Amino acid sequence: MLKVSASALRDDFFVVPPPSLPRIVELHQVNAAEDAARLLAGLLAADARTDPKFFYDAQGCALFDAICHLDEYHPTRIEAAIFRDVRAAIAREIGREFPAGYQWVDLGCGDAAKSRDWLASIAPRRYVGVDIAADWLRPAVARIAEAYPDVEAIGVVADLAAPLSLAPVLDEMPEAPLFFYPGSSIGNFEPQRAIAMLKALRQLGGGRGGLLIGVDCESDPQRLEAAYDDALGLTAAFNRNVLRVANRLLGADFDSRAFAHRAWYNEIDSRVEMHLVARSAQTVRFRQPHPAERDYEAGEVIVTEYSCKYTPARFAALLDAAGFRRQRTWQDPAQRFAVVLATG
Repeated sequence: MLKVSASALRDDFFVVPPPSLPRIVELHQVNAAEDAARLLAGLLAADARTDPKFFYDAQGCALFDAICHLDEYHPTRIEAAIFRDVRAAIAREIGREFPAGYQWVDLGCGDAAKSRDWLASIAPRRYVGVDIAADWLRPAVARIAEAYPDVEAIGVVADLAAPLSLAPVLDEMPEAPLFFYPGSSIGNFEPQRAIAMLKALRQLGGGRGGLLIGVDCESDPQRLEAAYDDALGLTAAFNRNVLRVANRLLGADFDSRAFAHRAWYNEIDSRVEMHLVARSAQTVRFRQPHPAERDYEAGEVIVTEYSCKYTPARFAALLDAAGFRRQRTWQDPAQRFAVVLATG
C-alpha cells in the first residue's frame, strides 16, 4: 500500500484539472462606429431599411428562439421532421461524397443544437462552429467538444456576409469543408446576393466541398404570412426590437409603440417582407454618429427583412449558377420545405 504523508492530503490533491476549452478564432471584430453609420444610413434613406443583423441583440436572440418554437413558424418544425426522417439517407450520401473525411462547418450555428443531432449520425474530422455572436459561440462549441470528444471542435467568430474570411481556418486541414446552413437563412439574401454567397462557399471548398442547406419553399401565402405574424405577437415584438437597438446605437428617440408590425407575402418577388409602419406622422432624432433627424409620414414603411422563398427548381438554378453541379433534394410530403445536399 502506498503511504501518503498527511502534508500531501491538501484540498487540491484530488482535484481533476479542467479540460482545455475549444479554440475560438476571432475573424470578426465588432466595429461599433461602422455599424452605427450603416444603421443610420438605412434609416435616413428615402426608402428606409435596416439590415437583419440588427435584430440580434440579447433580447432579439431570445425572442427569435421563442419564435422558432411557435406552431405558426413552420420552417423549424418541418426541417426538423425532414432531418429526422431522412437523416440516415443523407448521412449515406455524405459518406459517398466525402470518403476521405470532411470538416463540418456550421454556419450561423447559434447554440449548435442542430449540429449536435447530426454529429451522432456522421463522422467528420472536425466541427467548425461559425457565428457572429461570440457570447453564443463559446458555450455552444464547448458543448460539442464535451459531447463528441473524438471530433476536434473549433469556434470561429465571423460575419457570414464575408464567408471567404474562413479560408485560413479551413486550410489548416486537408479535408474539404461540408457547410451546414439550416433554417432557410439563405432566404435573407436576395437572389443575386445568395448566388454570390454560394459561389464563395464553393470557392472555399476548392470544388471538393459541399453544402447541406435548408430552404423554405413557396406555398400558401396565408401560411407564409402567419409564420411571420404569429397570434401571440412574438414576431411583432422581435420586429419592433430593432427600434430599441437603434435607440441604443444611435441615441435615437424611436417610440416602438408608434410603429405597427406588418408581414406580407410579395408574390411577384416570392418573398415575405417584414415592415415597420408608422402609425402617425412623426419626427425621429438621432444623436450618433452625428446629429440628424428624419420625418416619417403616417403609413411610411421601414423594411426590416426579406425572406425569399423558392421552388426546388428555382433554388437548383441558384446552386447551378454558383457551380454546385450535383444536387440531391428531400422534401416534406406537403412540399413546404426542402433540404438540399449540393456538391461538385
